[in-house]
Amino acid sequence: MSPTVLLAFVIGYFLLLLGVAWYTSKNSDNESFFIGNRNSNWMLVAFGMIGTSLSGVTFVSVPGGVGKDSFAYFQIVIGYLIGYFVIAYVLLPLYYRLNLTSIYNYLSTRLGIKSYKTGAAFFILSRTLGATARLYLVVKILQDSILSSLGVPFWVTTLIILVMILIYTYEGGVKTIVFTDTLQTTFMLTGLIVCVVYILHTMGLSFGEAISSMNDKGYSKIFFTDPGNKLFFVKQILAGAFITITMTGMDQEMMQKTISVKRLKDSQKNIITLSLIMVVVIFIFLFLGGLLHLYGAQQAVTSTGDKLFPDLALNHMPSIVSIIFIIALISALFPSADGAITALTSSFCIDILGMQRREDWSEAKKKKIRQRIHLTVAAVFLLFVLVFYKVNDPSMINVILKVAAYTYGPLLGLFTFGILTKKQVHDKLVPVVCIAAPLICFVLDKFQKELLGGFQIGSELLIVNGLLTFIGLWLVSKKTVVEKI
Repeated sequence: MSPTVLLAFVIGYFLLLLGVAWYTSKNSDNESFFIGNRNSNWMLVAFGMIGTSLSGVTFVSVPGGVGKDSFAYFQIVIGYLIGYFVIAYVLLPLYYRLNLTSIYNYLSTRLGIKSYKTGAAFFILSRTLGATARLYLVVKILQDSILSSLGVPFWVTTLIILVMILIYTYEGGVKTIVFTDTLQTTFMLTGLIVCVVYILHTMGLSFGEAISSMNDKGYSKIFFTDPGNKLFFVKQILAGAFITITMTGMDQEMMQKTISVKRLKDSQKNIITLSLIMVVVIFIFLFLGGLLHLYGAQQAVTSTGDKLFPDLALNHMPSIVSIIFIIALISALFPSADGAITALTSSFCIDILGMQRREDWSEAKKKKIRQRIHLTVAAVFLLFVLVFYKVNDPSMINVILKVAAYTYGPLLGLFTFGILTKKQVHDKLVPVVCIAAPLICFVLDKFQKELLGGFQIGSELLIVNGLLTFIGLWLVSKKTVVEKI
């Protein structure tokens, strides 16, 4: 497939996004940018959040990981369901009752200003690392498949992508993203289904026959029952639940869209609908992974992991499928990057600068500052993507889950302590606790063979981190108690 033709389709797709952004950002203000004027349609939000939740990493890494871990990832997905229900019926009522724009304002009200700033800082750190890791993977594929042959350096490719995202999010923010994410999710899921149907048709397999072939190769195993194994189903399900609670329910990017829905009940419908669709969609990704490995063996392809899907789609399938794959891949990229840049801008403006409390700033000044921060966040994204390019880890989904374990753990501990207890803390000591917990987890993870013998810690490191933070907060708490919010 000609790189020039692929590039033409990429440009056409971006122009479509730009048209949607232009239409939806009319008469936008700071309230539109931060929270969509609290007037988003819950069905659009739910559908669009599929793209944000999955990202390009899921699109490439989940199918690529089937060869190594079979369908073990589905154990985590079962945990996702539990996590989404906790978000819908524990966290969302809290956020709506307090009428929050930034969810971290809860920590200010409940624990104190230092706790609030610490929580926001950990979100900014975590989302920056996680989003840039996702962005890197897709940019790398675009670079290898299209732009390298045209002589475009990797850093220029990344810059172009970020400029594209800035153009269509600069004015409208969340108001625009709710619509663009819906469009992009549609393209992404279309690409997923087309690839599944093509491989089944080409190999002459029915769904049942494909599953049987995967069983023969050991690709379709879901549940792992060895308690010492990092893929043990109990650990994976618990990890999945807490990953969802933290990476969705305690994440400003995800909640910024969710609480842009006017009514709590509609917002809860959004989350529950999202959870059910996610289970089906990720199973299809895993099924596609099994198909890719079967088809790759038939085509004598040696690529593995994150490289398998791009190699097959671009070099061993018809041109139309290659085009659909590239458009679907970009559609998986943009929702995770545009929402992250917007959410980080919002969090820095609201949580760090306290923009909403600055009555001495005019709306025009606030907008100008917000736009400058938006540009700065994009520049930081460029820097971190280049760092990941130097590191070049073979499986980015493992990198993202590891980053989440270290950076979302303190958020899990802070919110859990605030919700489950009535105790107050020595606020100035909270940053110390939230830094100490991940450091202890790093030592535990680094030397787990020496400390734990045959027991392996995997994604549940997030739970350990949250528990250590909770214990630390308890140790620095005061004797006095406050009413639960």
